[in-house]
Amino acid sequence: MALIKDSVVWKGFGDRVVPEGAVTPSGAPGYARAMEDTRQPRHAPMFALAVMGSLVSQNVGAAWAKSLFPLVGTEGVTALRVGLSALLLLALWRPWRTGIARRDGLNLAVYGGMLGLMNLLIYKAFERIPIGLAIAIEVTGPLTVVLLASRRPADFAWIACAVTGLALLLPIDARGGALDPVGVGFALGAAVCWAMYITFGKRVSALGGGQAVSAGMLVAALLTVPIGVAHAGAALASPAVLLAGLAVAVLSSALPYSLEMAALRRLPGRVFGILVSAAPAIGAMAGHVMLGERLTALQWGAVVCVMAASAGSAATASAARQ
Repeated sequence: MALIKDSVVWKGFGDRVVPEGAVTPSGAPGYARAMEDTRQPRHAPMFALAVMGSLVSQNVGAAWAKSLFPLVGTEGVTALRVGLSALLLLALWRPWRTGIARRDGLNLAVYGGMLGLMNLLIYKAFERIPIGLAIAIEVTGPLTVVLLASRRPADFAWIACAVTGLALLLPIDARGGALDPVGVGFALGAAVCWAMYITFGKRVSALGGGQAVSAGMLVAALLTVPIGVAHAGAALASPAVLLAGLAVAVLSSALPYSLEMAALRRLPGRVFGILVSAAPAIGAMAGHVMLGERLTALQWGAVVCVMAASAGSAATASAARQ
């Protein structure tokens, strides 16, 4: 989700998608080579539906994960999701077959560490504030990377739109409806981690073949699983909890990644970016349906502003570059 200096744009914003072996912010390996390839179908409703299905799956997984917090805590759920995802990815990609150069080791460690910390912080945010709002705040991290890397005048409008969205979440509601400041802080921390994750993910993207994503997820698991075990203890080994954790890993990782891989190959990057900008709204709806979370009109306004900033950045990038 971030425009880097060599004009590679990550999932969700801009006019190209990630290079082979790179990892999108949600953690999926990137496959598409370049945006707007005229040899690819420009109108592919089924692949647009695949993207929307991916977003629904991710956010249903987030709501399901939140329902597990009372059982093993945010640390335990993070350990289950990251740990089980790491096992699945390691079995799929088997990164040990190819050695990792020493120069890539530090970047890979930071990349995986940011991935693990990002998951932990966003779950801590989910615990205290509605899912849709936490995602809207988190999205400003990669969006900031995108906009700061650009010098186009139109991007100042998207910056203003994103700042307006954040500002709408700050006023204190005398009726007691203000957001938990600790939860907001966790979401902002996740946003910073997401931005760092993208930056270092670009540096390890040359590893290719899924090696970066699987090795990075292993590093994330080495960070989060011990924390989860220390917090939840033997409860993590309960068959019911393990099964629920596997459902979270599948809904939040395996299924959406598979759908995104298919869509990334066949949809123009601009269209893909506009579609995934709906993530905060879908998260808010998942929270409402599954957890009874209700946003105020002002909070919905904040979500719309952040969505408009991300969608606008994606929609205008290719036209401006042409």
